[in-house]
Amino acid sequence: MSNKRNLKKYIRRVCGDLAAEIVYAANVNEEYSIDKVRNIVGKIAELQCVALDRATFAYDKVARDFDNAKEYNKAKAAYNKKAYKHLIDEFNASVKTIVKAMNEARPKK
Repeated sequence: MSNKRNLKKYIRRVCGDLAAEIVYAANVNEEYSIDKVRNIVGKIAELQCVALDRATFAYDKVARDFDNAKEYNKAKAAYNKKAYKHLIDEFNASVKTIVKAMNEARPKK
């Protein structure tokens, strides 16, 4: 993600699509357990809230800690890139867990 705004849009879009998919599937196929669907939608909502809260992070150093602005900007960019990557990796791992739960909630035929 190039910035926090796009990261938050990505999180909202993925969570919204997951929730819509499980609700749609439950409405089309009446054999889905409503309790399982509610539980999964709750997990999706929790994931979205946690991920959006964690999307805001701050670099713990100031420009005065560096010899010049170029070094500060380079260090800050590296920090942000690492933080974004870590957040996205954790988010995607949680999404995989939720998708697995969605597949397990499918009625067996």
